[in-house]
Amino acid sequence: GGKILDKDIDLLKNIPEIKEIKENKQKIEEELFILKQDLEKIFSAHQKRKFKKGDYFLKENEISDSYLILEIGLMRSFVYNKDNQDITLEFFTKNDAVIDASSLFQKIPSNENIQAITDCVGYEIQFDDFQELFHDLEGMREWGRMWFTLQLFHAKHQKIEMITESASTRYLKILKEKPEIIQAAPLKQIASYLGITD
Repeated sequence: GGKILDKDIDLLKNIPEIKEIKENKQKIEEELFILKQDLEKIFSAHQKRKFKKGDYFLKENEISDSYLILEIGLMRSFVYNKDNQDITLEFFTKNDAVIDASSLFQKIPSNENIQAITDCVGYEIQFDDFQELFHDLEGMREWGRMWFTLQLFHAKHQKIEMITESASTRYLKILKEKPEIIQAAPLKQIASYLGITD
């Protein structure tokens, strides 16, 4: 065991991706407190799904019953404002958890739409299966706590950046950290994400 290290944070976002990192498997098991047999349970609970460009993973007013770990492609979540313009809230890239946490865990209709910008492949887990793993596996609970902590940090940090940094600074940060967004997303979607509207 031991505490989870900063360099392992990306791994926490994507448990199925552990399948692809055989050489690091022992270290991952130690850091995430997940036993080998537990990893197999987690892998088998996720089902591979493919999305064509334009397909929806979730639509407004639907109640989410699953989340997705994105393996290939680009997705986004968006809402419509009072003028019926779609505003991008988030982009999802490789290894991200594609999720509307409020809808999934509170069982309320979603305010968001989540749509594939490109053809996508991911691993989906149903809420009931996730709940079963969460309650049965100590390592899954540890991962869940860490994931929610990271999401809260990310949401807070994003709000602060919207106030304290210019759109051009935030654009350059996306270009550096997630260039696939700049390469694949329409400029209008990027602009709305940065808070630049018509």
